[in-house]
Formats: sequence, structure tokens, C-alpha cells
Amino acid sequence: MKAVYYEAAGGPEVLIHGEVPDPEPGPVDVVVDVAAAAINRLDVIQRNGWFQLEGFSYPHIAGMDIAGVVSAVGDQVETVVVGDRVVVDPSMAGVPENSALAGRDDFYGDLAVLGATADGGYAEKCLVPFTHVYPVPDEMDLQTAATFPTCHLTASHALFETGGLREGETVMIHAAGSGVSTAAIQLARSVGATVLATAGTDEKCRRALDLGADHVLNNRTGDVTTWARRLTAGAGVDMVFDHVGTALFGPSLFATGVRGRLVTCGNSSGDEAVIPSLGYLYHHGISILGSDAYRPEEFAPAWQRFCDGDFEAVVDSVYPLAEAARAQEKLISNDVFGKILLRP
Repeated sequence: MKAVYYEAAGGPEVLIHGEVPDPEPGPVDVVVDVAAAAINRLDVIQRNGWFQLEGFSYPHIAGMDIAGVVSAVGDQVETVVVGDRVVVDPSMAGVPENSALAGRDDFYGDLAVLGATADGGYAEKCLVPFTHVYPVPDEMDLQTAATFPTCHLTASHALFETGGLREGETVMIHAAGSGVSTAAIQLARSVGATVLATAGTDEKCRRALDLGADHVLNNRTGDVTTWARRLTAGAGVDMVFDHVGTALFGPSLFATGVRGRLVTCGNSSGDEAVIPSLGYLYHHGISILGSDAYRPEEFAPAWQRFCDGDFEAVVDSVYPLAEAARAQEKLISNDVFGKILLRP
């Protein structure tokens, strides 16, 4: 099969579009013919060698977000058949013992992830345990399904499982043009929260309003703390949803109200953050919460909510598989709103 892979760390030039062996299913595995795979920032981070998850190895095929059609099944698989249209849960937690991908499910250590530590969706085919594929409704195209896994599960876990967001609360969501934040805006609105969204351009702010944000701010020209305080009559927001990290950490903390929560699920602007006032933190009872990996039991309800709800699959652009390097360069340009997809 054709795939895009790399054998050493480096820039986009290390990506090779070439032939690799077709995956062979174990007794409880299936092979998915990839219709679309979404690009994530981790793809670039690992390719550059800036950070690599435990268990990462070369050669590597990236691509965590995968949707396609089942083309082969293991001899013990009964609930999935050839021809099924599916979306894939990339987290290899809860994999059956006789799967070819079993044995790496330590959430805080060696957790295997398709496209991050195991071969993923930058390919014509991908090997998946049968327990980790979910049917795509007939009325949904597979490109839409491929926008779902990483963005919606990351956002859902951070907002609800970690942050406990409730109806009537106010949440500030940074980097509104990113895939995970486009999901977070829609998820927060779906439970009746008021959404304050920030982004780095006026155009991204406008599009965040179209997605359901109640208020928007260009965080490069505006004062995040003053803006949030003004919109909440001085009280501050109940939650901050942040994967920017260094650049907005201090303003986010001061924008958070009494007993509020600052939930972090990323560090796109840097890995170090300064707490500008411990006094403010403890006097106001603010919690800083790290959002860890989602659990296997969270995927099916989140997928059902996506299928049943009025969610927009936000696609920035689509590239052929052979142009994966161009697609990754587009992602790191930050001139992106939503997901970038590859199609084999």
C-alpha cells in the first residue's frame, strides 16, 4: 500500500510517500481502508523530534483521526464486517489481549495511540482492533467522521470529565480557530454554557461567532482579563479551556472567578507557565486542572452525541496523501480554521 512515513526526525522533507507492506489483522483486528485522515499538531511535533510519546519508534506513520471502510477482519471478529463504514478510536486503551496492538495501555506511561506510537492514518490502510471502530451513519460522509476523534474527545474530556462544565456557567475558550477549540465551542454551547472565545485574528473571531460563541476577542490586540471581567460584570469566568499555554496563562488566571477552574490540555505556545500571583490563586480558590487522556468508555457516548447533534464538522482544507508535507506546513502556519484532512 501507499503511505507517508518517516525514518528520522526533521522538517517536512523527511516525509516519504512510498510503498509499505499491507497490515495483516490479528484474530480480533480489522483493516480499515482510509477514506480520510485529519492532521494534528502532535504529528508535526513528533516528526520534528521536539517531543515524542513513550513507545514511539521509527519508521512511523502518523495520523490519529481516521475514517474509512473495513476491508478485512480477523477470524474471531463477529460484530464488524467487510464493507462497514467506520470511525476509529485512536487510543489503544482497552484493547483485547489477542489483538496485534494489545499490551500498551498504561494511561500515565506507555499508552499506545494510532498515529502517535502505532501506525496511523497517513496511509491507504490502517490496522485497528475491532473494539475501536464505530459505525458511521449512512447520511454522514467519511470526511466529516474523520474530523471527530481527537478534537471532540479532547474537548469533551477537558470540559466535562475534568472541568465539570455545567449549564449556566461561563467558559473562556482560547485558540478558537483550532480543531479542538471549534469542537469545544460547540460542545459548551450544547450544554447551555456561555462561551467567550479568543483567537489571533479578527476573521477567526468572526467565524467563532458563527459556530456559536457568544462573545469573541482578538487576543493579540485585546486585553483578555479586562474583557472577560467586563462581560461577567466583574465576577470572572467559571472555566478557562486552554491549550495555548505560556502566552495566555497569566491573563487566563486573572480572568477566572472565585472557585473557577483553569483547565489545560495543551501547550502550543510553550511548556512553561508562570503563576503571576499565588495570593490571587489561593484567596479565590482557583483550581488549575490538567486534562489527561480520555477513557475508552467516553468514546461511544461522545460519538453518539456528535451523530445526533447539530455539530458542524469544520474543515479548513483537504490534501491528497502525497502532499502530506504541504498539509503539515499549512497547519504550522497558523493560517487555519478547523481541521486539515488527507485523502489517500
